[in-house]
Amino acid sequence: MALVDRLPKHLFTSRGWGLLAAGVVSLVSAHIMGRRDLLTLAVFLLILPLVALAGVRVLKPKFQVYREFNPSTVETSTATTVRLAVARSTFSTGHVIMEEQLPPRFGDPPAFRFPARSATGGTSRYEYHLRSGKRGQFRIGPVTAEFSDPFGLSLRRHSIDDGDLLTVTPAAVELPVTGLAGARGNDGVTATRIRANPSDDDIMTREYRHGDPMRRVHWPATARHGQLMVRQEESVTTPEATIILDQRFAAFASSSGSVFGLHDDDSDLVTSPNFEWAVTAAMSISAHLAERNYSLRLLDAYGSPAFIRSRSAPDPGVEEFNGVGGLHAIAEGLAAIELSGPRHHWVDHHRAEHQRPEHQRAGQNTSGHALRSPDPTGSTPNRHSGASEIPGQENVDSVFEDRLMDKLAAHRLRGPLLALLGHLTLAEAKALAPAAGYGANAFALVVLDPPGNSGSRNNESGNNEPRNNDEILETLRQGGWKAVSVTSKTPLTAAWSSFDEGGIVVAASAAMDVRRGAAVPR
Repeated sequence: MALVDRLPKHLFTSRGWGLLAAGVVSLVSAHIMGRRDLLTLAVFLLILPLVALAGVRVLKPKFQVYREFNPSTVETSTATTVRLAVARSTFSTGHVIMEEQLPPRFGDPPAFRFPARSATGGTSRYEYHLRSGKRGQFRIGPVTAEFSDPFGLSLRRHSIDDGDLLTVTPAAVELPVTGLAGARGNDGVTATRIRANPSDDDIMTREYRHGDPMRRVHWPATARHGQLMVRQEESVTTPEATIILDQRFAAFASSSGSVFGLHDDDSDLVTSPNFEWAVTAAMSISAHLAERNYSLRLLDAYGSPAFIRSRSAPDPGVEEFNGVGGLHAIAEGLAAIELSGPRHHWVDHHRAEHQRPEHQRAGQNTSGHALRSPDPTGSTPNRHSGASEIPGQENVDSVFEDRLMDKLAAHRLRGPLLALLGHLTLAEAKALAPAAGYGANAFALVVLDPPGNSGSRNNESGNNEPRNNDEILETLRQGGWKAVSVTSKTPLTAAWSSFDEGGIVVAASAAMDVRRGAAVPR
């Protein structure tokens, strides 16, 4: 049995190898004994497995596979049901052993027998469940089938479909109700009163309704229309919120250079624990505001749409999202979003102890894992793509500069401004600070390394610059930001609630009272 177990299983079954062994024994016996009948038996025993092998290679049956995920996109740590329907598209008989190939994170691949006992109309249906603790896009499948000839002598395994992508989105954390959402009505909209003396252009009129006070009758409009018309000096405005999601590799790579997504066999996301915290925060804040009927805009640090480099985004160029459909698009965009831009070679202060080389090979991090280029074309990104024109060097002049400011100015004072940031240089903090003037209120969550792991980062000149986080936060606060520093271990609910401490109350309705032409500091 030990010898049989060592024989290759992708060619013959145990029965096939047994016939071949019997054929060899018969051939040797026929030669020794001079028996022609043994020679005939030997030829038959040897040819039959070979014919079976050729048959399963040439006359392989074809199948159609239909795979469905329910739900089609699933949140992390939530199960999705995978439904498989397999039908034979060519005539053949016999049973087939099939196996659904899965990424390692999902455990052992499910195996099943075709046709199933409950097969109807020539189609067999199967069902199993998957759950992922990390976001991303994962290839589910293909289905591999192990074919055998009618005599069970030979085997062949091959894929019968291409598989499908399962999108796992970050799960939103339920945030506590704070004053950040601003003054809201029961229907989730913001009432806006027009102040000062409204002109004819400012006043909207409507037909008189029973119960309207006579003091609101607009006599000129009444004369024009020939019926009572009343002033409607209140308008209903959908509040807006802008979220800036920093995605720069240099801002979120830790001092040790570890990027955990590169360690997974089934995930190639370039990310870090700090960035994962920011992604979860972006999802949670978006869900919190969308439930209150906010219109959302998501931008990156360069003023581009936040999902312009996300492989999972349904429409990467879109930056404005509304309603349930918009929130679903945000979740999909965040599923495979990753760090981009120039990647500094972070050097651990224990480098000498670990005997790491001073210069890593281009395209690798300090752990030796290859880094994918964020630009699939291999061309040099422009100033708004998250990278400078010089590889390995950051173009600080384009970070938080004109393009982002122009985007914010186009929607200034229409609602809160929230920024989810990584490590900033002092120059970057000074560039971002004036942007607070474009929002009704401005809030910044700066995700930093835990104490003792702050290290230093390479600045634009290539020198090591200590991370003076207190000075960076103070710079943002002087510009008008409510800035809070967090780590990847900070509970998101605690970070969110901290914006209410000290009497911080956002009044979105007050922002609408500011005249559209008001000057905003740059």
